[in-house]
Amino acid sequence: LLVVLAGCSSAGRPGRGSTPDPEVLVPRLADPTAVYRQLGFLAKGGPVPFVASVHYLAGPTPDSTLAVFGLSMANNALSFRRAGNLLEARYRIEAVFRRGTDIVRQIGSDQAVRVATTSETRRADESVIFQQFIYLPPGELTVTVVVRDRNALKSTRDDGLLNVTFFGTGRPVLSSLIPVYRGTPRVSRTYLPTILVNARATSPQGADTLIFYLEGYEVAAGAPVILRARHTDGSPAWQDTVRLTEAEVAVAVGRDTVGPDVAATVIRIPPDQLQLGELRFEATLPGAPDTVRTLALVTFSEQWAVTNLDDVLALLRYFGHEEAIRAMREASTAERGEMWRGFWKATDPDSMTPENEALTAYFRRVLIANLRFREEAEPGWLTDRGEVFITLGEPDEV
Repeated sequence: LLVVLAGCSSAGRPGRGSTPDPEVLVPRLADPTAVYRQLGFLAKGGPVPFVASVHYLAGPTPDSTLAVFGLSMANNALSFRRAGNLLEARYRIEAVFRRGTDIVRQIGSDQAVRVATTSETRRADESVIFQQFIYLPPGELTVTVVVRDRNALKSTRDDGLLNVTFFGTGRPVLSSLIPVYRGTPRVSRTYLPTILVNARATSPQGADTLIFYLEGYEVAAGAPVILRARHTDGSPAWQDTVRLTEAEVAVAVGRDTVGPDVAATVIRIPPDQLQLGELRFEATLPGAPDTVRTLALVTFSEQWAVTNLDDVLALLRYFGHEEAIRAMREASTAERGEMWRGFWKATDPDSMTPENEALTAYFRRVLIANLRFREEAEPGWLTDRGEVFITLGEPDEV
C-alpha cells in the first residue's frame, strides 16, 4: 500500500430473496467507481479511475475550516515504466476549490509509485492513497479534481459541490465523522490530526475493522456520543455510545502553551458486527441539535463495489460450491455474515494474502465473458459461451 501524505496548505437495497437484475450486476462489477459516484463521492472511471472525498474539522479560527482531501486509486489505473531495478508510475493530483468563478484554494502535487514486480503493477485493489489537509472558507464551494497519468499522458476529471462546515457557533458541535485507516486525536485546533483517511469509506466484509475519527468542540471531556448505522431501507445495522476525550498534555508553541481545546475519539467497529451493504452512519451529542452523517460501504471484496449478498450469490452461479451458496441464499440475515466469512476462507487458495485469488479470477472471467459473448437478448455472461468461458477460462487453442 503506497500512502502519500501531503502537508497542510493555506491556499434501494434489494431485500433478501429478491431477484437481482442480470443486466445491472456486471456493469456495476465492471465499474465500481460508478457506484461510488452514485453515492455522492468524487469518482470517475477510465482512463485513470479514482475515488475521492472531503471531510471537515475545526480550524484555528472560526472562518477557517480544516478540510482533509483524500483520493485513492489502484496500481492498475496507472502506467508503469522501467526505472533502474524498479517499475515506476508518475501521476499528478490537482484539486481546485471555487466560490462562484473565484478560486479560493487549490492543490497541485506530483507523485510517483515504485514497485518491484510486474504483478504489483496489476493490483486492482486500493493500493495508492493521496491525502492533503487544506484550510477552506465555510459555506458552499465547488471542487474540480483532475488525476493525470504522466507516463501515458492521460487524465480523468470530476466535479462536485461541497458544503464546508462552519464550526464557530459557540455551542457544542461535532466534526465530520471521518472514515480512516488509523487515527490519533490532536491536542489543539492549531495542529493537524494524525490520521490516514479511508477516502472511499469501504471495508471488506469480515476482513477489516471499520474505523472512524470524530472530534467535538465546546464539549466537556467524557461527553457521550450516540452512534448509529442504518441500512438504506432505514433498518438498524449497528449502535453504540462512545465518549470524547481530551489529550492529557499541553503543547508549547513558541512562547505560549496551547492546552487541549479538542475532544476526540477513534471508533473501531469489528468486522463481525457489520453486514454487507451500504450503511448510513450518524453521530449525535445528547442535547445538541445537530447530527453528523456519513456513508460507508461494507463490500464482499475491496476490488468490487458490490454491497448486496444477493447480488454476489447471483454472480457466483458458475463458481461451484452450490450447496454452500444455496445455504447462504436461504439463511437469515443474522446468519449470512458468518456464513460468507466461512465461504471466503474455504475458497481462498492463499490465506496469506488479503484477497481471495479464486474469486478475483472468477469475476474477471465474468467481466470478459460479458463483453465478449453478448447476444441481442441476453447479457454475455449468461450465454452458453459465457458459461463455458467463465467455468473453464481461456481456451488452450483458438
